[in-house]
Amino acid sequence: MRHLRIFAAVAEELHFSRAADRLGMAQPPLSQAVRRLEKELGVELFDRSRRQVELTPAGAVLVDEARALLTGEERLRTLARRAGVGELDTLRAGVPPGTTVATLSLLLGTCAEHYPGMSVDLREITTDEQLRLIASGGLDVGLVHQPVDITGLRLGPEMRVELGVVLPRVSPLAQLPEVALAQLAGHDLVLPPRAQAPGWYDRILDTCRAGGYVPTGLRHASRPEVLLALVSAGQGIAFAQGAVAGKEPRVVWRPLADRPLTQRTSGVWPADRSSHPAAPHFAKLAADVLARDRTTTLHHDDRAPAEPESPRPWAVVYDEAPRRR
Repeated sequence: MRHLRIFAAVAEELHFSRAADRLGMAQPPLSQAVRRLEKELGVELFDRSRRQVELTPAGAVLVDEARALLTGEERLRTLARRAGVGELDTLRAGVPPGTTVATLSLLLGTCAEHYPGMSVDLREITTDEQLRLIASGGLDVGLVHQPVDITGLRLGPEMRVELGVVLPRVSPLAQLPEVALAQLAGHDLVLPPRAQAPGWYDRILDTCRAGGYVPTGLRHASRPEVLLALVSAGQGIAFAQGAVAGKEPRVVWRPLADRPLTQRTSGVWPADRSSHPAAPHFAKLAADVLARDRTTTLHHDDRAPAEPESPRPWAVVYDEAPRRR
């Protein structure tokens, strides 16, 4: 692992002296470590024949694998440290902003029923931030809306919810039992900011275009309340679950013809052995809860945290049994 760490530093710097400075070591032992790794693998990892160091084809293949192994090693060390001080009694789980109190209560109650000795620390975090924290070991399991990059992750059971269109109550389309995407032509579209869930954002726009609807303009709302306010003011339409529109009497919800938009929610956790042992069980319980709780209004990342490096935890942490000291 030490040789891989040195190799990764040189691969990123493409300069042996800078890599040595970065790692706080002299250049000769660094170069020797790279040579030993190349000898062990039986291939050259760097092309040193030019003025600038470059990765060989073998080196380019190895660099991504090396980073994945180093990330897994860090997660493993984190897991071992947490186990050593008894912190595995707590599962750190991410949930999308906007998760309702009813859903949280049901989820925590179900966890308490199945795992009475474990605390569940729920944190309100966007999809991208959940994935980053899971990769770095800062989160044990996340509840995210797809599509997402699942490299190095395992996915739990999937819960699907069909989305409809939210319209101003005075809109002529509100008189229809269902609305085709092409009938939305001429309307702006209100969406959460792309940075909060790029995959889902792009999926919505691709589906709209395929269905004959190209929004005249895009508006962004981080909170459901703002989204509903814009729709009620005639500033655009939006896609959401039916329960969302019920919060605002000046808008209506109608199903989309052929049901083209489906929101998919899954639990995700690290694919290697450094994962928390309760992570897959939480993912399955969460899917069961979402399937039972038909009033859920889980929105995809409808609020980004003020500080990405410091996710805002929920004030509710379930701990039925006293934690070991």
